[in-house]
Amino acid sequence: MLDPAHGGTDPGARGQNGPIEKDVTLQFARVARVELVRQGYRVVLTRDDDSNPSYDDRAAFANSYHDAIFITLHISSTGTPGTARAYFYHFWSPFPPQSKSAAPDADETNPPAPAPAPPLAASGLIPWNEAQRNYADASHRLADQLQIQLAQPFSGSPAMSKAGAIRGLRSVAAPAVAIEISSVADSNAASFTAMATPLAVSISKGIQAFRPANSAGAK
Repeated sequence: MLDPAHGGTDPGARGQNGPIEKDVTLQFARVARVELVRQGYRVVLTRDDDSNPSYDDRAAFANSYHDAIFITLHISSTGTPGTARAYFYHFWSPFPPQSKSAAPDADETNPPAPAPAPPLAASGLIPWNEAQRNYADASHRLADQLQIQLAQPFSGSPAMSKAGAIRGLRSVAAPAVAIEISSVADSNAASFTAMATPLAVSISKGIQAFRPANSAGAK
């Protein structure tokens, strides 16, 4: 499941030289889809046009598939140009926030302090906004595998993935990560076009390391 961030009336980050995040993330997702299909994976996009599904709609779409992997794609408004970072979701405690997260589309209602797992609902079902909790370890492993691959073509990228309260991940009941490319402020459309294939190959290799194409979930 590839999730091009933003869309429709929500353009996301906008660069001085013309790039708009919603357009670039869709371009990235389409190129990555071709590469992943070539490797034998079944690939679905949360949007394949200029629509803007809600966070819950995107999560519900992902959760309708068995044994999925969810990757949401973002472009940062700041950061070192030409670098990439993978994020996995980290749950916070219910205290007032102390500082703003730098992660893409961070859930600013949650501050940086680990929280114990909440009790199950009376029905035994996991609350919608806690769906990612059972996949936290798998998401961390997936983010680490992706970061290893991203650091190779995107010179200067961090060596490690990072935890963050990323709203688009918390309701996904599957291994889920965000990938953020820097930065829209200092790039033009051509530079992002050049990044699309290296990003697609990095995503494919990271997923293959996490889950080979002949394992469960492959086409």
